[in-house]
Amino acid sequence: MRIIHLQIHFSAQNGQLQLPIHYNHVVQAAIYNSIDNELATFLHNKGYIFEKRVFKMFSFSQLRGSYILDKNNGKISFCNEISLRITSPLDEFCQSLVNILLTRGSMRLGSSDVKIEKVYAEKLHVKGEAAKVLTLSPVVLYSTLLRPEGTKYTCYYQPGDPDYNELLDKNLRKKFQSFYGEEPPAGKVRAVPLGSQRMHIVNYRNTIIKGYSGKLALSGPQPLLQLAVDAGLGGKNSQGFGCFKPLQC
Repeated sequence: MRIIHLQIHFSAQNGQLQLPIHYNHVVQAAIYNSIDNELATFLHNKGYIFEKRVFKMFSFSQLRGSYILDKNNGKISFCNEISLRITSPLDEFCQSLVNILLTRGSMRLGSSDVKIEKVYAEKLHVKGEAAKVLTLSPVVLYSTLLRPEGTKYTCYYQPGDPDYNELLDKNLRKKFQSFYGEEPPAGKVRAVPLGSQRMHIVNYRNTIIKGYSGKLALSGPQPLLQLAVDAGLGGKNSQGFGCFKPLQC
């Protein structure tokens, strides 16, 4: 059975794991350090390329569990059991991650070792051309634009914005072509917000990234929706954005 989605449960030493509030880069590094070295080097340094875009073909959720926020010192402390979801359409990636985590029995998050308590693996199939989903990490869609004086700036979009669905569809099509090496199926991918969307402002290695989380109704060709479930929705997936789970497939 192919493994696509991994739900990892772990516990911290002394019952508490302290991380920076903006911890995406810490989790990303832990994932790279928990897969085969050759694969990690390929994904980190090269990845899957289409035109000028590079895709690492994995995404991950925010950490889930009880926590205490210390905004004054920029720290977040997780207590008791913590969980993390990681997804990828790459068989080798998923198998390597499971094998190494279970063999080591631990994962290094920043300066702390956490104990792997259990790992659940599953393959989620999208049935048809529509799915309701819940984001597990913010979805990021953006354009790099030029000001009149010639300087660049980044414009981030939220579900419901006029350009949101066009960017979403183009991103998935480029992912599909880079990964499968063939033209994606005809038909546009669309996302309709279900209820309010929460904006997240994340500092990733001194770069500010804006994304949105909430429930979405996705529609479009099944192969593209499946790739979205497996590789992530929107951009910057390997930095901890665009991970979600279907509520209805």
